Amino acid sequence: MKRTPTRSGAGYTALAARYDCFTKDMDYEKRTEYLCTLLSDAPQGALVLDLACGTGTFSYALMERGFDVIGIDASLDMLAQALDKAAQANIAPPLLLCQKLEELDLYGTAQAAVCLTDSLNHITDPAAVRRFFRRLALFVEPGGLFVFDVNTLYKHEYVMGDNTFVRECDGAFCVWQNHWIPEERTTEIVLDVFEAEGALYRRAGERFAERAYSVEELTAWLGRAGFVVERIWGELVLEAPREDEERIYFVARKK
Repeated sequence: MKRTPTRSGAGYTALAARYDCFTKDMDYEKRTEYLCTLLSDAPQGALVLDLACGTGTFSYALMERGFDVIGIDASLDMLAQALDKAAQANIAPPLLLCQKLEELDLYGTAQAAVCLTDSLNHITDPAAVRRFFRRLALFVEPGGLFVFDVNTLYKHEYVMGDNTFVRECDGAFCVWQNHWIPEERTTEIVLDVFEAEGALYRRAGERFAERAYSVEELTAWLGRAGFVVERIWGELVLEAPREDEERIYFVARKK
């Protein structure tokens, strides 16, 4: 077995090429329709910031629905996959920028912003989350929407926990091992991807973490940054979250 050294950080280098395949059970079509419902009062053709856009799945879906999009992600490997999608479909890609969310820096403002698939949980330093909200407030127009989701404390403690998950896709395997640290509300994650190479497998891996944030924390930090939280919904529903909700959605508006 060949092994690529494990790297630190949420760069998704090991996962990027197979990310869409390993996450195909996310039902992106349903999630996009739900997202568009939450963005329903955004202006026609609004410029939307797709924050932590990854391989660009939501960016392209929003473009198909008439939005203008800027995709932003800290991983060059994920952005390369997003560009490859445009090349394969023979379409123009959105503007793609390689930036950390807490270092967001644009030349103008947008009418809306989204940050999906628990990307915010990957910022494990609360001070960095607060910086992200302050930076974002500079680039969203007054009255503009900010829609994002987060994995809940319940999901971290009772679903992710100290569990291991294995996924298979076209002969490749992803092994996701979690270690829950309750006093820090953080799940440390070790991820390994196994790709077949003849009779052997190449193993590539990385380490990163997610942190669970409370509704009260996020609401207070958004308020200090200049956003008002209008709604908090359960996953893919227009109803208040249940106690055992695994993912919740925030709909905030720039003052």
